Amino acid sequence: MDQFLRIAIEEAKKGLAEGGIPIGSVIVHRNKVLGKGHNRRIQNSSVILHGEMDALENAGRQPASVYRESVLYTTLSPCPMCTGAILLYGIPRVIIGENTTFQGSEDLLKTNDVEVDVINNPECIEMMKDFIKAKPELWNEDIGE
Repeated sequence: MDQFLRIAIEEAKKGLAEGGIPIGSVIVHRNKVLGKGHNRRIQNSSVILHGEMDALENAGRQPASVYRESVLYTTLSPCPMCTGAILLYGIPRVIIGENTTFQGSEDLLKTNDVEVDVINNPECIEMMKDFIKAKPELWNEDIGE
């Protein structure tokens, strides 16, 4: 498994251990982690701290040129909000751990020339399926349902 997807999975596990939603993300520039994070909506009573948004926040301010050379890893297909951030900052490639439990805005990424690679990693799938089954109300809140 790719080392950066492994880091995203570990971030997702941190979120779950904190009582949150198990989604992790990592932003990588030239094989160096700029920022990593996990969904902290529950823990921080936040409306925006999805895993990808947390990773961006933890990466800190970067020049646009850095984002345009970066790869974003996420354990789950990005929602419209996170997709918007990816497009806003011009991140050219997104590697997705799984999209079987949630089909995010991958088509929007692709139509904006973002390279999208879906791994459908069994660990990512099982982690989300287990969470959705155990806490459907938190899951539905997270995706705006």
